[in-house]
Amino acid sequence: MSTIELIEMIEKLPADKQKEVKDFTAFLLSKNLEEKAKMYPHIKPGLGGGKGIFGELPDDFDEPLPEMKPYM
Repeated sequence: MSTIELIEMIEKLPADKQKEVKDFTAFLLSKNLEEKAKMYPHIKPGLGGGKGIFGELPDDFDEPLPEMKPYM
């Protein structure tokens, strides 16, 4: 089933049933996140959750590259 077909089916439902679909979808998404959290306990959800996974960044990480200085 394609996403378009799914959307068309949901649009045919009355508003109260559409809300049930929305609530159930939110439940499934949160359940999926919980399962991923169990599989990858070292990764914290949210912004900055991957900090330190790939090692430390150098202090000059945000500095312009030497090759770009003539263009600045």
